[in-house]
Amino acid sequence: MSRNSIIDDAVVGYALAHSSGPDQLQQALIDATSAATGSAAGMQISPLQGAFMSILTSILRPTFAVEVGTFTGYSALAIARALPAGGRLLCCDISEEWTAIGLQYWEKAGIADRIELRIGPAIDTLRSLPSTPTIDLAFIDADKPSYHQYYEELLPRLSPTGVILVDNTLWSGAVLDDTATEENTVALRDFNDHVFADPRSEVALLPLGDGVSMIRRLG
Repeated sequence: MSRNSIIDDAVVGYALAHSSGPDQLQQALIDATSAATGSAAGMQISPLQGAFMSILTSILRPTFAVEVGTFTGYSALAIARALPAGGRLLCCDISEEWTAIGLQYWEKAGIADRIELRIGPAIDTLRSLPSTPTIDLAFIDADKPSYHQYYEELLPRLSPTGVILVDNTLWSGAVLDDTATEENTVALRDFNDHVFADPRSEVALLPLGDGVSMIRRLG
């Protein structure tokens, strides 16, 4: 099995072969990411996740979307391409080097004008947003110990039909092992438990990629 999936590689291969994408531009971004970041390229979402996010964005038709953790821009590309007219995406990241790769491909895709990139601690960016519920779609894929904080800032800002997607919530299955005490594993396990027990929201943890939680606010 690959780091990007807890499912058997043959099953993943079949799913990829029967799913849309990546197209030529997306594949070029995948290749550029691998060449520029080496082993860190494993942080990029899978093409299957990208297809899922693109379809979900098309269904939700978000006016305002937020991404916490942009890396080299593949997930932002998937979301921004599917935004309705006038829709915008706010990307939060701390790396100018890695996001610069994404900027090139957003320009090539003709969607750079839909994306605002803010370099700096994401928690500060989220706290600077209006407290009104205006976020229609959010994607969290950043430092795992801060997932809880990002969730707490995003949840009350969700619109009535808003959705939060959270990546890596199965963490190659390590979250199932109560004896695993590595920092990221513990953080993700605690995050999953917190969201599941939170009466303000409902969640579906999907075995997609390395685990994707889909969350909506109740009430």
